Amino acid sequence: MKELTKAELQVMHHLWELKNGFLKDIVEAFPEPRPAYTTISTVIRVLVKKGFVGYRSFGKVHEYYAKISSQSYFRTHVNSLIQHHFDGSVVSFASFFTGNDALDLGELEEIKQLIDQKIEALSRNP
Repeated sequence: MKELTKAELQVMHHLWELKNGFLKDIVEAFPEPRPAYTTISTVIRVLVKKGFVGYRSFGKVHEYYAKISSQSYFRTHVNSLIQHHFDGSVVSFASFFTGNDALDLGELEEIKQLIDQKIEALSRNP
């Protein structure tokens, strides 16, 4: 899967939120000052060409929708990050976050709780 540029990712975030929408809806989803209508139109065309966005035609107007979920996109790119920067080791990836001061005690406890829940679920259904 190709990686999205910053502009493409911004458009995709709005499209994921909207579920589907016409070009004017996507433009209006941006905060002020909004990018130009033509800029968003160009980005949408690129996203269609890359296969991230599909559309339904109503005459000359298109209603756009995401062809990939945000969760699927980010899962793929996190996995790629782990492969390229942590030698494929999820443990090394997790250790990167626990080894610096970026996480406070509350955040570490939340992560621990998520891991404990996953371990429990896997123990019940091996």
